[in-house]
Amino acid sequence: MAQNSTTDDMKRDTNAAVDEATRDLKDGADRIAEDVRRTARDLSRNSGADRLADRGAALAGDALDAGRDYANRARDAGQEYAERARQQAERLYDSGQQTARDVAHYAEDRYDELSDVIRRHPAQALGIAAGVGFLVGLMLQRR
Repeated sequence: MAQNSTTDDMKRDTNAAVDEATRDLKDGADRIAEDVRRTARDLSRNSGADRLADRGAALAGDALDAGRDYANRARDAGQEYAERARQQAERLYDSGQQTARDVAHYAEDRYDELSDVIRRHPAQALGIAAGVGFLVGLMLQRR
């Protein structure tokens, strides 16, 4: 049950990060579009090549900074989720190891109890084993 809860939390966090990155990308695209519109207006008023070059360099710098920012965010989120997944895997492994030890101990106890019963009542044990063998033989014969 805890595994599903943790997995659901990780999915929810991942979806939230994707939504945030999508909003940020949309905002960045809107800003760049507005800068392009403003540059076009400026060019229609004042068509200086230097001004165009400066504006283009500024836009390229903004786009590059936004790209770096998104790449850093994605890398950080990926590392965070990888670490959480590793920790969850370790918890699950440890839990599995403990369950295996518990089952082995339980099986050992039941084996000891069964051995004691067979030693105390060998005729009954032999009769039960023969009956079970006979029933299994009948079931297999009908297939």
